[in-house]
Amino acid sequence: MARTRRKRRREIKRVPRTDATLPEHDRSAVPDGLITRRQLRDLNLSPGGHDPVAVLRCKGCAYQPEWSCTHPTRGWLYRVDLAQPKRTPTLAQERALDRAMAARQTCPECKRRYHFCLPLRTQGCCNACNTGREPTPGTYIDPPAKHLLAA
Repeated sequence: MARTRRKRRREIKRVPRTDATLPEHDRSAVPDGLITRRQLRDLNLSPGGHDPVAVLRCKGCAYQPEWSCTHPTRGWLYRVDLAQPKRTPTLAQERALDRAMAARQTCPECKRRYHFCLPLRTQGCCNACNTGREPTPGTYIDPPAKHLLAA
């Protein structure tokens, strides 16, 4: 009978807090002008190539102010005044992304384009073609018209 493996707890390295590392702030005490990457994204900004200027400590490390936060849940803080607007994709980039998504969303058998990615690697077609049922009209995009002539 095979023995079940015990999951080893991850060792947490304790690093004393020094002046050589980035300044660390608790979640309730972040100074004005510093925000996380997610908050930058909500404002349609990006760090603009600048490195983080401080660390947002995780909840657990708030109880140990003399130690540096080394958990993966810590966040990086960026300066708002150094942030730049997000770059917008060109029309060619958007067209290429749409073609790539169309290849993942179009069934090779019935040629319908769905609103979601299809399991083409495992099934090879959409669920409607696989089960032999007609799909509901709200799940796929109507194909473009073949003939655009009036007569």
